[in-house]
Amino acid sequence: MTEIIDGNAVAQAVRDGLGDAIDTLADAGTTPTLATVLMSDDPASETYVSMKQDDCEEVGIEARDVEIDPDAPADELFDTIDELNDDPEVNGILVQMPVPDHVDDREVLRRIDPLKDVDGFHPENVGRLVAGNARYKPCTPHGIQKLLAGAGVETEGADAVVVGRSDIVGKPMANLLLQKAEGGNATVTVCHSRTEDLAARTRAADIVIAAAGVPEMIDGDMLGEGATVIDVGINRVDADTEKGYELVGDVEYESAKEVAGAITPVPGGVGPMTRAMLLWNTVKAASLQTDTDVSLP
Repeated sequence: MTEIIDGNAVAQAVRDGLGDAIDTLADAGTTPTLATVLMSDDPASETYVSMKQDDCEEVGIEARDVEIDPDAPADELFDTIDELNDDPEVNGILVQMPVPDHVDDREVLRRIDPLKDVDGFHPENVGRLVAGNARYKPCTPHGIQKLLAGAGVETEGADAVVVGRSDIVGKPMANLLLQKAEGGNATVTVCHSRTEDLAARTRAADIVIAAAGVPEMIDGDMLGEGATVIDVGINRVDADTEKGYELVGDVEYESAKEVAGAITPVPGGVGPMTRAMLLWNTVKAASLQTDTDVSLP
């Protein structure tokens, strides 16, 4: 019988496990603090930021909410980041993407102090990840590692296919699976829009991680019997519902679950883990910045 990997449950376990580390920091006079910066009036972005702030409140992390008019000049955002970089009470900085078109998103990532870059996207942190000495693992790939471990999926010696080559998920995910470390030691193939015969590659994989942003592009016919399937996609598609749409992943769930040994649902799979690992990184940031040893789950 196919195992449905419950991201909500694993994420809750991560949040619960942060309590001891947060208490240790409190005893040392530090409350981990995450600043979220929103320069958008997109309802989805506003919702994401609100959810992250609620998560912080739940575990005892202080959340600072910074909102900037989307029509403001780029320098207003950069000045805000500089101020947060210089504030010793702020441990983590998250600028909610996307930013407006007149703002260079790569410059946003470069502007954040690498020690406060709890998304793990600053070039310095990307380099450390590739070198096998990660300071902060990007939240979604790190969360996927936790999901695989929680489901008892062995990555060592496994054939893993990552579908998608984004800087946020695909590339760091492949790097983590490759590394000579716990949660790694896999043989990894990265597939993308130019890959020929994608189905042949996914069918041969023990682990398939779908992160291409294409609704239901992978179905059961493209999977090997008993494969572990991690669906990163969250796509809105038209549907006869009250909202007029429904959320689907990059995997066609109903056919895939008939073949897979384990699979994540959408929603309720990877998404909650991304948010949980942001909290994890924020607590780690507070530990590093205050030179306080903590035990992280």
